Amino acid sequence: MMEAPSTTAARGADVSGRNAGGNAGDIAFGMLARLAGWSILLVMAGIIIVLVSGGWQAFSTFGPGFITSRAWNPISHNFGAATSIFGTLITTVVALVFAVPFAFGVAFWLVEMAPPALARVIETAVQLLAAVPSIIFGMWGFFIVVPFMAHYVEPVATRYLGHVPGIGLLFRGAPYGTGLLTGGLILAIMVTPFICSVMADVFVSIPAVLKESAFGLGATRWEVMRKVVLPWSRQAVMGGIMLGTGRALGETMAVTFVIGNSNRLGWSLFAPGNTIASLIALEFPESSAGSLKLSALLALGAILMVISFITLACSRMFLQRGIKN
Repeated sequence: MMEAPSTTAARGADVSGRNAGGNAGDIAFGMLARLAGWSILLVMAGIIIVLVSGGWQAFSTFGPGFITSRAWNPISHNFGAATSIFGTLITTVVALVFAVPFAFGVAFWLVEMAPPALARVIETAVQLLAAVPSIIFGMWGFFIVVPFMAHYVEPVATRYLGHVPGIGLLFRGAPYGTGLLTGGLILAIMVTPFICSVMADVFVSIPAVLKESAFGLGATRWEVMRKVVLPWSRQAVMGGIMLGTGRALGETMAVTFVIGNSNRLGWSLFAPGNTIASLIALEFPESSAGSLKLSALLALGAILMVISFITLACSRMFLQRGIKN
């Protein structure tokens, strides 16, 4: 039985109305999505413009020597970035030396060895550790880690390692407790949850047949980890490490509490120092608008942005290679 023309026409009009409404909603959603994407670029461009334009006075005054100079004297208006760049890189390296093995061990244990019920509890603890504010780590480090380092770790390390040729330079100095080593340890605790989470996700994604085949051939757990897990996931693991590196480079308050905040450049890990972020946090409130000191701080921020961009670009490259492999 054929429908009346009026009924067919009414249904066609209803479908056309729905399509028009759907198209309008799709267009509006697309515009909002594009606006959100472009807003990120605008915010990033705004940050870069503020740092570069604000730091241009320092760059033009001191030239390339601003990066290599150790000076930081607000009285004589002589500023340099070498000491804070050095402290930033050293504390980041120390943090990775401690955090990467620890994060790898935790991730491998959670995925391969821990009972499921216990693994869920530990995973929750790792997530909670990542959510702890940095200032809490700083206060904990100042009241717990610094005295422990001053009374136990640094005196023992100076006694037994301070006279060893080569590496002895790293373990000399008065046992203040604050310094580059303590700052690196606090950073290690802070970045471990981020690295651990990436590693655990990668280890879970490894095809079970690869590990089962290795176990079936008589491989031990250590051999499976060394010859199967690491080769299969090395690119993604490196990407996670680089993400942790980016997190450590820009940390401010936790490091400020425990690094000693001294504009000194030396190889001793026990000596006080500073980082770009900690120096900006301390000196920015005392910098007047339009002063050379404020310009130097903004220039330090621009340098830190460049270092962070390079680190994150490397992490993205490693992650993309890991996905392709």
